[in-house]
Amino acid sequence: MATKPQSRTSGQDTVRLTVGQAVVRFLAQQWTERDGERQRLFAGCLGIFGHGNVAGLGQALLQEELAAKGGQPDLPYVLARNEQAMVHTAVAYAKQSDRLSTWACTASIGPGSTNMLTGAALATINRIPVLLLPSGTFATRVAAPVLQELELPHAGDVTVNDAFRPLSRFFDEVNRPEQLPAALLGAMRVLTDPAETGAATISLPQDVQAEAFDWPTALFQERTWYVPRPRPDTARLEEVAAVIRSAKRPLIVAGGGVHYSRAEEALAHLAEATGIPVSETQAGKGSLTHGHPHLMGAVGSTGTTAANALAAEADVVIGIGTRWGDFTTASRTAFQDENVRFVNINVASFDAGKHSGYAVVADARETLTALSAELDGWTVSRAYRNRQQKLWKAWDRLVEETYVPPRSVTKKLADGLLTQGEVIGAVNELSDPHDVVLCAAGSMPGDLHKLWRVRDRKGYHVEYGYSCMGYEIPGSIGIRLADPSRDVFAMVGDGGYLMMPTELVTAVQERIKVIVVLVQNHGFHSIGSLSESLGSQRFGTRYRMREDSHRLDGDLIGIDLAANARSLGAYVIEVHSAEELAAAIAEAKARPDDSGPVVIHVETDPFVHAPDSASWWDVPVSEVSELRSTRAAYRGYREAKKSQRPLIRPSERR
Repeated sequence: MATKPQSRTSGQDTVRLTVGQAVVRFLAQQWTERDGERQRLFAGCLGIFGHGNVAGLGQALLQEELAAKGGQPDLPYVLARNEQAMVHTAVAYAKQSDRLSTWACTASIGPGSTNMLTGAALATINRIPVLLLPSGTFATRVAAPVLQELELPHAGDVTVNDAFRPLSRFFDEVNRPEQLPAALLGAMRVLTDPAETGAATISLPQDVQAEAFDWPTALFQERTWYVPRPRPDTARLEEVAAVIRSAKRPLIVAGGGVHYSRAEEALAHLAEATGIPVSETQAGKGSLTHGHPHLMGAVGSTGTTAANALAAEADVVIGIGTRWGDFTTASRTAFQDENVRFVNINVASFDAGKHSGYAVVADARETLTALSAELDGWTVSRAYRNRQQKLWKAWDRLVEETYVPPRSVTKKLADGLLTQGEVIGAVNELSDPHDVVLCAAGSMPGDLHKLWRVRDRKGYHVEYGYSCMGYEIPGSIGIRLADPSRDVFAMVGDGGYLMMPTELVTAVQERIKVIVVLVQNHGFHSIGSLSESLGSQRFGTRYRMREDSHRLDGDLIGIDLAANARSLGAYVIEVHSAEELAAAIAEAKARPDDSGPVVIHVETDPFVHAPDSASWWDVPVSEVSELRSTRAAYRGYREAKKSQRPLIRPSERR
């Protein structure tokens, strides 16, 4: 129990708490504010207890819960089943909340903490705030080596938690209670900085977590962190406006920064006023909703033929809140105009400076609003507007044929099998516009990027910075926690499902209804196709039995994933036709919000693909090989490399 505030010699009021108790009390008092909207920075704490945190943060969270006397504690605790998964849940929550709110994650020492490393990488790569509290061994080393402690003969001060350093935007280790305030405040600064955010990690040795200290009460007062909207430099804005006015074939590439800045309306106004077409990255999909006359859809390796045709011809490319990943640039083959120039609008100077572009380091919404004023009266040609519409209509017809495949396709399918495009189409058309589709890895993200028709600014959630298999189920929990008014459809293949099905148990525990569309195709659809294109003959990408030949080329493994999901407490619906799939979606949506997870199990044919994007992705092929298939693939690879460009222009004032 905390004692009453007492006076120090300095005259400052103090309260005696353990380090664990101080962390919990501090986190419960942190808020963010932007545009006059205020919300808690931490919605709660996800965790798994073990030695290292059970007597420190665990005791503190229990004390917080009991003090609430049956009400909701200021920092509620949710028990997860996998440490990596709980970070995914926190990331999805933060992304759905436009990075203004997140969760803390606590784990025990050793494997519990290092299990969070993948989550840390995912958060930092995607620029999503999450607070990680890995537990450490004894700071005093009084009982060393303890269970699960790393010993290095040449470095006594190194622990496994040092592995978080390159994966975090902020890292600190608290070896004495006096260090805690600076660590906490430093982490909050990074978590609330739109340019620098990512994983913030504070390593807490287990003995330090339980150690008491007299803390200044001011540390635990409510603290509001204002999330800024940096405005563009006037001279730079005038300069980039002149660049855009000089363009004949401009193209906008909308990234995740459009969403995080809530700049969708400003983007729509700019596109409508100027006629500049808009393409989207994975993170930026939904920047304009389906049906907008200037929306050309996904760009790059998983893009639409409409967006990629315009990208190839573009003379000025305006990137808004994108980090220019290789899928967006089609491994630097998407933009083929010899004199193409880039305008990069980004709150982070690191991303704004890419491709030797004209960097506008500022908030997306503020910049787009100001840019619309600068471009007042200017528009692209009518011919360019007409070309946009022609290209989009041609692509949209392909999407329709994918959603409802022709008889020439369906007659080749085995009984009970659907195409992945059919599944996507059914979910897209039968879900509500307000619902969310979620995915992360395999062939599904690419197909969703091309095919999904977004009808709400927050209706599309694909983690493609790290493309982490297993993100889907814990991520869907995070979205539902962030916005219980939306149904969440987690689209996951059998490969991704087998990585992390355990969070279905967490959804059961918390009575959270998430709808998991489990697409069973007996292997790795995406990598199987990639392997074939690289001349590796789909080796090791199907779930087959090992035969006497010592190869994995036997019968398909008899995996019953529907039974597995039932055993974890989910309500399971198995479907074997398009009609049954439609009925399953309706049934899932009709279930009560507190009924727990629903799994719709559907089998698809992995050899039926979505429409081609007319694009490329650079994955190296073996330069020499005894295999004819590999040699042929390498010849194709060398030919494709001829279109790759450095995207660096001669020196200009940037």
